[in-house]
This record gives sequence, structure tokens and C-alpha cells, in this order.
Amino acid sequence: MYELGGVPTLERLQETLERLGPERGKQVAMAVQVGVAFDEQREEFGRGDFLIRGLLGADQRSGGVAISDVVKEGQTIQFHVRDPSAASEDFNLLLAQDRVDFPNSPFKGALLFSCNGRGRRFFAEPNHDITALQRQADGIPVAGFFAAGEIGPVGGKNFIHGYTASVALFAEPFPDQ
Repeated sequence: MYELGGVPTLERLQETLERLGPERGKQVAMAVQVGVAFDEQREEFGRGDFLIRGLLGADQRSGGVAISDVVKEGQTIQFHVRDPSAASEDFNLLLAQDRVDFPNSPFKGALLFSCNGRGRRFFAEPNHDITALQRQADGIPVAGFFAAGEIGPVGGKNFIHGYTASVALFAEPFPDQ
């Protein structure tokens, strides 16, 4: 990506980091990612409206940055930051939403695939994802593993993700099916 709104992407990123101040800007620079909007027609964007991609590098001469996806001219992007509090909140909200969506279908088991970047160094506590899953799903049996790329849906399509946790929940079928 070479430009954002007519300004070199790297310059735009540097301006953003500078506005955060030296300490916070340095922290954010180590965890910055790029979100690519799913629906260009939205007037406002919120949680779940972006496919998050890793920032791979930057070129000082051109001012461009490379991300782990193809971005077309005119697509809306937004800088995002890997943050343990936000990641934990998102994970718990998604698990709680499954309880709301399927209140009469008790979960019987789950598969959990967590990025190897979501371990103790990120959350500062061991077993974050499985603990949250078992708390939300009443201690069901869980199998899975750490990965370096997880598959999961965003906007109704499946993608390979990074720094995420993907969960497959298994439940009894609804009685009327």
C-alpha cells in the first residue's frame, strides 16, 4: 500500500504513532496491524468490520508498507493494535454470543486452535483461551493445539488468520430438527 488519502502510508503511520507520544507510540509500533474493511458501503465501522492483517514491512523510499494481503485501490483500511485486553474481551464476547444464539442447545465439546502468539507472553497468564472457553461453556471437553495460522469466519467467509483463536463448538441438535 503506497498511499492513504493521498499521503504515503508510512508517513500516515508515523504521524499516528507520533500523536501517541514517545512511550505509547513505541509500544504500538511493535504491535501494529492493518484492518481491511469488509463492507465499503458502511458509514461507520466497528468491532468485526475488518479483516486484520499483519504489517510485514515498510519502504522508506516509496513510503509504502507491505501487509499480508492484497489491498485494492479505494479499499478502506484502518490501523489496529494487538492488545491483550481487547483480544480477551473479543474472545469472551464471541463466546457469550454463542450462548445467546444457541440457548437451548448445550455444548458437548469444542476444538480450540490458538495462535502461538497468544500464549503467556501475550496474556501474561497461562492457558488464557482454554480457561475462557471452559468458563463460558461450562467446562466442556476441549481438544486443539497452538498454530501459526488459524482458519475462521469473518463477514460470512473463512480466512486464514494470525494472532487469533478459532473455536468449533459441538452441541446436540435442536429438538425440532
